[in-house]
Amino acid sequence: MSISVTPKAANQIRKALDKRGSGVGLRVAVKTSGCSGYAYALEFADAPADEDLRFESEGVTLLVDARSLPMIDGTQLDWVREGLNEGFKFNNPNASATCGCGESFAV
Repeated sequence: MSISVTPKAANQIRKALDKRGSGVGLRVAVKTSGCSGYAYALEFADAPADEDLRFESEGVTLLVDARSLPMIDGTQLDWVREGLNEGFKFNNPNASATCGCGESFAV
């Protein structure tokens, strides 16, 4: 089981951690929310939690709790620009459906 990032996403994570001045990596989780059932949650982590599994990808650390990992196993986090907007995009092979706005997914 794993999760990874593209070079573009890794660059954005490093920039944010540098600007923040601290942190060990990015915590990726799944929460119950949205019209499709689940939503991704991202936050910068100052230290790993006891339940976190640690993954290294493109030189950055990703922390994922054991409950979330089965729903996002194999996911690649990318950084994309769509029109005037830019942000993280989840390429999740486990998602069976996504909502129209792209904010939530079903497995």
